[in-house]
Amino acid sequence: MRVSLNWLKEFVDIQIPAHELADRLTLAGIAVDRVDEPGKDVSGVITGRVSAVLPHPNADRLVITRVDTGKEELQIVTGATNFNAGDVVPVAPVGATLAGGVVIRRAKLRGVESEGMLCAADELGMGDDHE
Repeated sequence: MRVSLNWLKEFVDIQIPAHELADRLTLAGIAVDRVDEPGKDVSGVITGRVSAVLPHPNADRLVITRVDTGKEELQIVTGATNFNAGDVVPVAPVGATLAGGVVIRRAKLRGVESEGMLCAADELGMGDDHE
């Protein structure tokens, strides 16, 4: 069974880290197999609204997106196909860190500047889904 630490905190005042709580529960006879901390290593990821999706001039499987973050509009080149203009998506701008320690840098993909990355659940440390 999976139990959310936030849910437990609604019933019990917990002032210790999740791993220490897991150790104490196990010692008390309630086996804890693992502690998941989704997104623990992720920083700098924000949401943005896709304002435009344009064909890439030099690649059939890539598109150029314009993403409004509320502070600026970023141009991001991506191979993702599961979004449309108007959708709100997770965005890793230049300098953001993804699961596994991947740091996003400015890049040129097939000659077009990309100022970040649109993120899937696995890149955010929130599961295995790469859609």
